[in-house]
Amino acid sequence: MSTVVLDRTETLADLLDRLGGIPLNRIRMQPAPGTATEHDLLDPQYGDSRLCELVDGVVVEKGVGYYESRLAAVLIWYLESFLRRRRLGIVVGADAHTRFRPGLVRMPDVAFVRKERLPKGKVPRTAIASLPPDLAVEIMSRSNTEREMNRKRREYFEAGVRLVWQVYPRRKVVRVYSGVDEFVELGEGDTLDGGDVLPGFSLSISEWFERADEP
Repeated sequence: MSTVVLDRTETLADLLDRLGGIPLNRIRMQPAPGTATEHDLLDPQYGDSRLCELVDGVVVEKGVGYYESRLAAVLIWYLESFLRRRRLGIVVGADAHTRFRPGLVRMPDVAFVRKERLPKGKVPRTAIASLPPDLAVEIMSRSNTEREMNRKRREYFEAGVRLVWQVYPRRKVVRVYSGVDEFVELGEGDTLDGGDVLPGFSLSISEWFERADEP
């Protein structure tokens, strides 16, 4: 598997800027930045405690948090309850490696793929699936930056993602993106809907957060 060369990356500051200003403790130095491959990404040393993505030959730890994981789990439950009756597609969680293009493997916190896009109508059994979702959900943690998310959204939409939900847990706000920079912001009094991607799906934002907060 070929290595990605980090053009115009001469210093750690350049690398940090390229990755969206994320905290340095999320950038793995082994293998050396710019030389990592999917094989390295799947090495057990990265799977023992943290989720990692592959970004232009760099292994980057995914920003996660306990409460953010809870929000993702509850959303998956709502989506699965909806899909069980309609059979529109599948939902996967944050540990599903997805190849968006060669050298770029991302892991949205929640992702939905429509049934007709599944290879031969079946769920992939590969460690990394070349199956960018129709809906990608990113739940902001303390280590995420807006610049990082701007880059992710650009990658997502370039790969064919049709809808992105970017969630801000502390403000209980969801930005619904239909394009890289095209969004509407919803709060606790609003309702999420799946639009053309998940027709018929709706979820009260206040209900989502209330369920996530319940013991």
